[in-house]
Amino acid sequence: MPYSVPSKLEAELARVRAYWEGLKRGDASMPFWDDVNLAALPDLSGRLMLIDVFDKPLRFRFGIVGKELKARYRADVVGKFSDEIEIRHPFQYLNSQGLATIEGSTPTYYRHETGGRGRSRAREGYSRLILPLWGDGRIGMLLGAVAWG
Repeated sequence: MPYSVPSKLEAELARVRAYWEGLKRGDASMPFWDDVNLAALPDLSGRLMLIDVFDKPLRFRFGIVGKELKARYRADVVGKFSDEIEIRHPFQYLNSQGLATIEGSTPTYYRHETGGRGRSRAREGYSRLILPLWGDGRIGMLLGAVAWG
């Protein structure tokens, strides 16, 4: 499966996944989007995002984006659709990862390896976890988290 989640996640991403798992009701395969409270992970809030999912056509809109993500992207993307922004660090392959999350109805993972020489942000490695959230009879939102390094 594309964007498969590895058996061992970075500590920050593992915490977000555990939080997501803890929100599930009964035998549900994923939590409801309205059960998410990013304040429950205050030390990770700068690395979290909530992405609204629109269908027909399928599009992703940034609803909440942590301060650290905005700073590393060097712009505020809140309220913008992912197909309207310049694709750069740390949002490479976000559209395809979001699509894989929806098609598989399961968490997905992307790893961007450190590339080239130097320590520029464009070459900085990061990992991203995207988790589906149910609402209005479909996956209506995605919870995303990024770990650096």
